[in-house]
Amino acid sequence: MPKIIKRTDLALESAQEVEEKEGLPEGISVEKRSAADLFVTEVGVMTEEAAGRIGKPVGRYVTVETPERFERRPENFDERAGELAREIRRLIGGGKRVLVAGLGNSEITPDSLGPRVCSHIFATRHIKCNAPELMEDGLGEVSAVIPGVMGQTGIEAGELIKRVCGEVEPEAVIAVDALACSEISHLGRTVQLTDTGISPGSGVLNSRKELSEKTLGVPCLAIGVPTIADLGEEEEGEPLMVTPRSVDKLISGSAQLLAAAINLALHPGLSLEEIMSLTS
Repeated sequence: MPKIIKRTDLALESAQEVEEKEGLPEGISVEKRSAADLFVTEVGVMTEEAAGRIGKPVGRYVTVETPERFERRPENFDERAGELAREIRRLIGGGKRVLVAGLGNSEITPDSLGPRVCSHIFATRHIKCNAPELMEDGLGEVSAVIPGVMGQTGIEAGELIKRVCGEVEPEAVIAVDALACSEISHLGRTVQLTDTGISPGSGVLNSRKELSEKTLGVPCLAIGVPTIADLGEEEEGEPLMVTPRSVDKLISGSAQLLAAAINLALHPGLSLEEIMSLTS
């Protein structure tokens, strides 16, 4: 039988594959917990040897799974956004000056998650610069950038973001991007958060320069939702990548949830209702 090769951005899937074949190696921990109707799995990769075994950098990977895809606004939307906001704050630390980068191509629906999220971010850096008296304790100093893709701009997204970091001097960067998974059950109903940063496009063999603390000089939290699934390929064959028929609704729902969570995490003095009124 030809070998089936699957690609995934989810550390959860990579760890499960290794565990099924040979058991989890030393240097990898898996912790599971529940919050609201969310199922949370945190994979910790603690050594370079363990990182090499599962193909993911050393760091923390938090996977949040929901019962259904993000195609409709659930009744407990506020509760889910609040739980995600707590995970973001836990991973990003106490920084108040944050740059949110929306990665991806806004003209290709499955790849448009990052730009869509960025369009709902409550940016406040200009207020801090031009009217500091309006800033309150509960507001963070937030800026947002949509760098586009190299095919549109001729410039690596990582290069643009690094230059922006040099100008706005954030204490942390949050990079949002669409991800690839290898299990259909994770498609459109899973959020991954990791403090390792991200290499945009790596799940679909279009990897660009990584965004991480090493390249940007500040902590980089990567957040994403799988919008395509890799069903595998035969050797010498083409990969079979699939996305839901209702991917437009999936992107819209995912963007609303992630933006709400990021805004709540970065502006703890605002309620979700206040944030929605400021960003709608």
